[in-house]
Amino acid sequence: MGSSSGSKSSNGDVKLLCFEIGYFNTTTQFIICSIGVFIFFILYGYFQELIFTLQDFKPYGWYLTFVQFIFYSIFGLIETQIRNDRHRKIPLKTYALLALLTVGTMGFSNASLGHLNYPTQVIFKCCKLIPVLVGSVLIQGKKYAPLDYFAAMMMCVGLIWFILADSKLSPIFDMIGLFQISSALFCDAAIGNVQEKAMKAHHASNAEIVLYSYFIGVFYILLYLLGSGDFLPAFNVCLEHKLETYGYGFIFSLTGYIGIQIVLQLVRTGGAFAAVTVTTCRKAVTIIISFLVFQKPFSFQYVYSGAIVVGGIYLNLYSKSHPDFSITKWLDEAKLKFIHRQSYKKFVQDV
Repeated sequence: MGSSSGSKSSNGDVKLLCFEIGYFNTTTQFIICSIGVFIFFILYGYFQELIFTLQDFKPYGWYLTFVQFIFYSIFGLIETQIRNDRHRKIPLKTYALLALLTVGTMGFSNASLGHLNYPTQVIFKCCKLIPVLVGSVLIQGKKYAPLDYFAAMMMCVGLIWFILADSKLSPIFDMIGLFQISSALFCDAAIGNVQEKAMKAHHASNAEIVLYSYFIGVFYILLYLLGSGDFLPAFNVCLEHKLETYGYGFIFSLTGYIGIQIVLQLVRTGGAFAAVTVTTCRKAVTIIISFLVFQKPFSFQYVYSGAIVVGGIYLNLYSKSHPDFSITKWLDEAKLKFIHRQSYKKFVQDV
């Protein structure tokens, strides 16, 4: 946010959804975006978990993804029409890969809720750095600082501890859920790298990427549902519980879509560090609400392990904002400060 946080934005075209916020100062813009992130993503998480309280629907997470992709495609089409962004810039073969990865990310994530507690799913999503780091190294050949690897290790430790608590307390814990949410994270890691390459090469808008990724994804999921034989059973369950599935699914999709747009604006307004801080706090609040609203066993081990994961997130952010940071140099400086402090104490005592 920097020194300009109290000044008015010079860009009068800054919009949050359909609302003009460019005339507010950057601090006010940041506050508006942060409130929006909390409101829409907390609603997103609430309705996502609420849908899976319907016992008959638990096995059909992929059908929820199918419904979600249809709504996202409609929202993306509306947005491209409003923005007059009607010319595709990225090749269809790239979108075919992006759609497949998007299906994997959201499909496995939704399906995992039939086998895991919602807080466990959220904690896994907080550990996105781990597959992103692996994906960046393998796909783009990027190099990372030792602090990044230490942050990833912290997340792994916190995640394992959280899973151990969940495996003891949760009545629905299932290793299938761990496989599904892990698959979702690795797809998510690959998406970021593929999108980054495509956007740099073709200068496509977010609206275009959303529209084509989700629209093509609809057909991937439909083929899977027909092939697995889940389409008709899921469709019949949804007909019997229209409000709990299609009704909540619409709100779930709408809040998720709007939330994504607000996060993008938050990154532009306050920077990546501020955006990650807000979204991490939002996830913490979502977990708390999940324990309060939806009855489930609780252990303080959830708190300790979650704190370790959050610590890893902020260590990674510190590494990004201090690229020249060296653990060895930091230890040497700490050692020198300790020696100087001890020397000063001895000097005072001698006097």
